[in-house]
Amino acid sequence: MLEVVIYMKRTCPYSRQAMDLLNEKGCEFQKVDIAADERRREEMQQRCGRHTVPQIFIAGRHIGGCDDLYALDERGELDALLGRKAQDSTAP
Repeated sequence: MLEVVIYMKRTCPYSRQAMDLLNEKGCEFQKVDIAADERRREEMQQRCGRHTVPQIFIAGRHIGGCDDLYALDERGELDALLGRKAQDSTAP
């Protein structure tokens, strides 16, 4: 099974948007709430060098934040990365 991890905060609207897109894609993912866990926050920073949330990893690859995830989807690359066939937007 493909591992998808999202470092997030429950109060962050960008975290929510990213999780909504992943849910829309039918993707299961691990949520790592860094708001009250300094150890996990440091883990995120060591993995990607960034301090903002969300930070998304798919199969160990750092995707970036919410905007990066949506950009992948707009380019038609997210479905392939998730191991899915692209959604046909022209279907009735």
